[in-house]
Amino acid sequence: MYNDLLAIIGDSERVSVNETVLRNHSGGTSYHQKKNPDIVVFPRSEQEVVEIVKYAANNRIPIVPFGAGSSIEGHLTPLKGGISLDFTLMNEVIAVHPEDFVVKVQPGVTRTQLNKHLKKYGLFFPIDPGADATVGGMTATNASGTNAVRYGTMKHNVLGLKVVMADGSLVSTGGEVVKSSAGYNLTELMVGSEGTLGVFTEITLKLYGIPEATIDAKATFESVEAAAKAAELVLQAGVDIGKIELVDAHTILAVNTYNGTEFEETPTLFMEYSGTKEATEHGIALIKELMEDSGAITFKAETDSLKRAQLWEARHHAALSIVGMKPKGQLVSTDVCVPISELAVSIKYGREMLEEYKLDGAILGHVGDGNFHVVMGLNPDDEDEMQRFYDMHDKIVQFAISHRGTCTGEHGIGSGKMNYLKKEKATALPIMRAIKVALDPDNILNPGKIVER
Repeated sequence: MYNDLLAIIGDSERVSVNETVLRNHSGGTSYHQKKNPDIVVFPRSEQEVVEIVKYAANNRIPIVPFGAGSSIEGHLTPLKGGISLDFTLMNEVIAVHPEDFVVKVQPGVTRTQLNKHLKKYGLFFPIDPGADATVGGMTATNASGTNAVRYGTMKHNVLGLKVVMADGSLVSTGGEVVKSSAGYNLTELMVGSEGTLGVFTEITLKLYGIPEATIDAKATFESVEAAAKAAELVLQAGVDIGKIELVDAHTILAVNTYNGTEFEETPTLFMEYSGTKEATEHGIALIKELMEDSGAITFKAETDSLKRAQLWEARHHAALSIVGMKPKGQLVSTDVCVPISELAVSIKYGREMLEEYKLDGAILGHVGDGNFHVVMGLNPDDEDEMQRFYDMHDKIVQFAISHRGTCTGEHGIGSGKMNYLKKEKATALPIMRAIKVALDPDNILNPGKIVER
């Protein structure tokens, strides 16, 4: 295989069987089962990707796309070995059309790199998962983040794709327009497909103007329920808020303990509003009024960029603080999403489960869209601790599904949540499997993810 792929690439620096390189592509940051690929290839061009996939198809070799390695649910693990296709070197911004609010990028471009490039045009791309993920990886998992309440997820912001299919053919979906009724929506089918239906070589994204003004605010409450209800009230009032995040009291206690800070150890909402100067001032005044009506203990707003960052400090440090307090701790995280009206009771249940199973974790909620995360540092070699996590995780996911929710809001299925997908989408799963079989009959594209074959 090495010599065949080297003949395609023509550069020994970009075809590797080095043990360290293989290990680095065995599963990324995921806590799930890891396995080395047989070989790692670093393409530079679309044509190279086409030739690599054709080779894999002809020889029925599994192929797993790899971006920044930051996915959680085992998406990147080559469960059947084969080729790990690393897109690090395909990281060019191909074209910007500022007058159309459109950009075309290669899949290896990271969101930070993209926004630095776009700043000179007065534009930005709003999807912000916690890691500095690649656009290809974000598209593959339908990523979102703190801005989702205003800007949606990747599926709302990907206009078009160029995709190498399982037989090596190159297909274009979508285009550069914000809407189309031309045939099946293949773009949205591919977004969130986790490398199981095709390999992206070009992504067309929708852009937004950088707001004139931004104000951040923090409000504290006596209970998680009160904080969640306050967030619900903001949304019901029609406030066009950009971010609204919830952190529980135990999480802030962990931040204070680990970082030596003195944040109020109460449930807290972190919020951001942006727009014109006048609209922003009006919006934050309305939010303050709604917080007070909801029984907020404190409310503080800032316009200065440094002080704005300080307001968000407890939210941004939460996960690292939890992991940092654990000797030999590895980041373990899961997410669920429920209707907003079910968020308070679901977060409360999540905290109860952490306490019942004696696990020290952070609960972070994207309360604007009903998505929350349970994050902790665990020792993967401690079988008892990991089993307690799996038992707790099962209860939290089952609770979310039983409360009209979903097993994942933004992490995706990968290999880690396939069993929950079976329960949640029992009637739709045969259709998903039929699509997989039709587009990838030999099961070479990221096998063992989303649906079983």
